Amino acid sequence: MMERTLTLTFPKLGMIAATRAAAGAGLALLLADRLARPQRRIVGWTLLAFGAISTIPLLAGAVLRARREATERSSWEREAEVARH
Repeated sequence: MMERTLTLTFPKLGMIAATRAAAGAGLALLLADRLARPQRRIVGWTLLAFGAISTIPLLAGAVLRARREATERSSWEREAEVARH
């Protein structure tokens, strides 16, 4: 399996961590008994949905950027191979 490296800026990494934390907090509230059941369900589902939905564009952007960088790298490698011959 080919190892891939993904470089993220600190703000993007923070956004990913925050969305994961929101999803985790929502899931924890759904499973906990700290709030009244109706309140817990509303807040829990809201946080879980926010975390899940906001992660999709961040993840898609990171994956697309990684693919673009891999394509550019392989293009450079082919050009370097042609130049050597």
